[in-house]
Amino acid sequence: MPIAPLRAFADNAVDPHVRGFLHTPDTPNGAALVLTHGAGSNAQAPLLVSLAETFTAAGFTVLRCDLPYRQARSFGPPGPADAARDRAGLKHALEAVKMNMGAPLLADFARSGNPQQHVAASPLRRASLAQGRLLSHSLPQGGEFPQSDKNDPTGGPSLSRSLRQGWERKIFLGGHSYGGRQSSMLCAESPDLVAGLLLMSYPLHPPRRPEQQRTQHLPSLHTSTLFVHGTHDAFGTISEMERALKMIPARRKLLPVEGAGHDLGFKGKAKREELPQLIFSEFAKFFEPSS
Repeated sequence: MPIAPLRAFADNAVDPHVRGFLHTPDTPNGAALVLTHGAGSNAQAPLLVSLAETFTAAGFTVLRCDLPYRQARSFGPPGPADAARDRAGLKHALEAVKMNMGAPLLADFARSGNPQQHVAASPLRRASLAQGRLLSHSLPQGGEFPQSDKNDPTGGPSLSRSLRQGWERKIFLGGHSYGGRQSSMLCAESPDLVAGLLLMSYPLHPPRRPEQQRTQHLPSLHTSTLFVHGTHDAFGTISEMERALKMIPARRKLLPVEGAGHDLGFKGKAKREELPQLIFSEFAKFFEPSS
């Protein structure tokens, strides 16, 4: 799969700050996805990286972001007092992506292979700087932004034109485990915030404590949601997830991943290479805009 242009991203004009990595497609479809991590991880999680690359290859602008608790400390899980601030951070991340949709910031840099060579900044870029936005940049090794294969954006069969039509200005929110739970709670609080949710390994309850269900907000979740869940996930069985999903009044779908645990097969150097493309395919079918 071709590697899309990538940059480190930071917005210091809001509190909590936005920190992460922005993937910008060569051929945008007009939509964006914000992805965040689980309790013991960060925006560099291999699952998030693979998903971001897959979605960007299909035309999505993707921001992988560190939640505020992870910005404050480089390791360890969040505490109960972190949750509300983490949701505020996600809301700021969505606002930052919305501000930068349609005018990729990478347009500010020449594609000559010389990272020091600048071209005129777009009005959006100038406005961002005027508001105190700090946008740091990183290039792939060698200094060149690689070009994606516009005829084969997903690394497999070419994406049909119908999948590129109708996505304009749609923003989606996704997260793994704790990040997904906070994403769903944010959308329960603000129903019209995003076009849809992608929740991976939703932590339905702590391992071996099925009585401690984390479902209180689900009856207030009016955002269409795709759940991705391993059949060996200790934080909730497939049957437990199916029962919980019945509490959600919005459209929802559960994608079981056979044999996977809470990490969905992404642990250490291990990767389920086919999973990101499977998730994208199910996402595209579930959220495909009406023609």
